[in-house]
Amino acid sequence: MSFPLLTATAVLPAVGAIATAAVPAARRSAAKWLALLFSLATLVLAAVAVVRFEPGGARYQLTESHAWISDFGVRYELGVDGIGVALLALTALLIPFVILAGWHDADPLEDVNPNRRWRPTQGFFALILMVEAMVILSFEATDVFLFYILFEAMLIPMYFLIGGFGDRAHAGGDEAAATQRSYAAVKFLLYNLVGGLIMLAAVIGLYVVAGSFSLSEIAEARASGSLSMATSTERWLFLGFFFAFAVKAPLWPLHTWLPNAMGESTAPVAVLITAVVDKVGTFAMLRFCLQLFPEASKWATPVILVLALISIVYGALLAVGQRDMKRLIAYASISHFGFIIMGIFAMTSQGQSGATLYMVNHGISTAALMLVAGFLITRRGSRLIADYGGVQKVAPVLAGTFLVGGLATLSLPGLSPFVSEFLVLVGTFSRYPVVGIIATIGIVLAALYVLVLYQRTMTGPVKAEVQGMPDLKVRELVVVAPLIALLLFLGVYPKPLTEIVNPAVEHTMSDVQQTDPKPEVEAAP
Repeated sequence: MSFPLLTATAVLPAVGAIATAAVPAARRSAAKWLALLFSLATLVLAAVAVVRFEPGGARYQLTESHAWISDFGVRYELGVDGIGVALLALTALLIPFVILAGWHDADPLEDVNPNRRWRPTQGFFALILMVEAMVILSFEATDVFLFYILFEAMLIPMYFLIGGFGDRAHAGGDEAAATQRSYAAVKFLLYNLVGGLIMLAAVIGLYVVAGSFSLSEIAEARASGSLSMATSTERWLFLGFFFAFAVKAPLWPLHTWLPNAMGESTAPVAVLITAVVDKVGTFAMLRFCLQLFPEASKWATPVILVLALISIVYGALLAVGQRDMKRLIAYASISHFGFIIMGIFAMTSQGQSGATLYMVNHGISTAALMLVAGFLITRRGSRLIADYGGVQKVAPVLAGTFLVGGLATLSLPGLSPFVSEFLVLVGTFSRYPVVGIIATIGIVLAALYVLVLYQRTMTGPVKAEVQGMPDLKVRELVVVAPLIALLLFLGVYPKPLTEIVNPAVEHTMSDVQQTDPKPEVEAAP
């Protein structure tokens, strides 16, 4: 039997979570290093998976299949296509930076009995590793029921990360901060649980119709003609799946949990939410909605494109008016997810390739911007933009990295998100020109909220509270520098990503029986 590489990439962080949680209370430093070690080992396995993946090979590779709940046709089936392996690599890449950035976020504010049972530091890093394990396995699952279990289970550690380890720079007192954290965590959980319960009904309905949870078996049955769904049945099942994914993504009007969750979380946990966990929603739209329900996907496209447009413009407009730095980044992410969903449902190869690249590049750029913002907030003790000014004069490296992260967020040419956004807009315009034109409003607004944010925090007179602010330390530079290097590298040379992603997009386009529209060329007079 060949080495189960995909299973290992998920099991390793899960084992790391258990080992980290078991470290004695007095050994906080050991728990941190242990969590970092397991995250780096997972990154090595993810790199091996990327190297072993053959872009021109079978659709799903590195596959594993084992009986699980035989009476109900549930199997433990794993496999990655180009989209899955790209997001697997993104997740494994970001987690070590999340751990390093949050190195002191869960330290007790004062020394207490070292023999206590409650170990907040160990719990914080153990929960991060557990989220990593579940997200990675969700990108690998090719059994619908297995995916559903992971889709729901990852809510549990995220709930405790949001509610139990909140932002210490809350504007109110301790009691107000705890109330806001609890509200954000419960709202996150309820929204996603409702979406998951609706999806469960659709999963059961799919099994009743198809007699299987396996993506490969359902695809073979469709190809052979032995499986046919009534149009109304397919559309109802599609809506059940899509609703859950739209909550996770998040898509307007199901987005309201995100600003609360990101605003009340520590910066590393906020990165975990929007750069890692939320990608499961957009990934699932490509893998499950389009592949399982091609006719329903085309039927719902006009409405979904309108919702994506609203997300783009609405999220950007609210970002412009924010006074809280972290909520601004949250609303900017809502706008970016609108671009991703628009690219997916444009039903063009450029749009879907751009959407996949956007998932990866948004993860890197948002991580860079949010983590630097977190370092800034930790120094000043405030999330309010008005409390800053003149930071670039006292901490030029911090200001410079903040600027690069912001420029990546507005998709400046030369940085990796530009390639993604350009492909999404080109792919959308080629089939839906009006939608593509309206979506460009989001680009203009992104320039506005990013540059105004930088101007108000980094330029101008140095405020008294900012005087003496230290610049980035070695640990913080180790976090930020590789992310900025990736933004630059993939901005000028995206080929390594596109070579992996494009064959998978071709398969998806074949699933929905769509071809790229041919450009209209007027005949010469």
